[in-house]
Amino acid sequence: MDWQALALSLELAAVTLLVLLPAGLLLGRWLAYTRFSGKAWIEALVVLPLVLPPTVLGYYLLVSLGGASPIGRWLADTWGISLSFNFLGLLVASLVFNIPFLVQPVQRAFEAIPRDLAEAAAVSGLNGWLSFWRVELPLAWPGVLSAVVLTFVHTLGEFGVVLMVGGSIPGETRTIAVSIYDRVQSFDLAGANQMALLLVVFSLAAVGASFFASARLSVRR
Repeated sequence: MDWQALALSLELAAVTLLVLLPAGLLLGRWLAYTRFSGKAWIEALVVLPLVLPPTVLGYYLLVSLGGASPIGRWLADTWGISLSFNFLGLLVASLVFNIPFLVQPVQRAFEAIPRDLAEAAAVSGLNGWLSFWRVELPLAWPGVLSAVVLTFVHTLGEFGVVLMVGGSIPGETRTIAVSIYDRVQSFDLAGANQMALLLVVFSLAAVGASFFASARLSVRR
């Protein structure tokens, strides 16, 4: 078992979720409640990382954020930051490829809330923030929980984007998915099977627990 790779994957998933969740909540709620002519294109942009081949997404992230790109040069010259083949680059890539896994369930959860509840909250004297915190978020919580679990589990298992942007540097960019690939390449099938089985069990347990919790919350609601 490559415990270092597992720890790095868990760290990447946790930081990704911590950074992406607030923005995903706001974007998902905004898409659920807003109507305008260009909304379909924004929704398509949100879904794009889900339908693009991971190597294509990883390639364009590497090209646009690498040291040879204008953004990469500006970051390096101004802040001394590099976004290729390090953990920070992995984090940026993880934020991009996880956008649909977090935003879409959140959007659907807020869309399912009857609009008259928000109007009733406003009539009761609750401002926008209090209405969101006391009325909307508790009702949307099953969808938010599903988004959290999907984002975390997907980050653990992502391979193509991670390999393109970060490579396989031990302790820096070698996640457990990349480590499984490396073990297979070196014909260590027993080690690869051990880590793959761990991911399968963990993913099944996490998704099953989220479905159970969402069902319980729905019944209580």
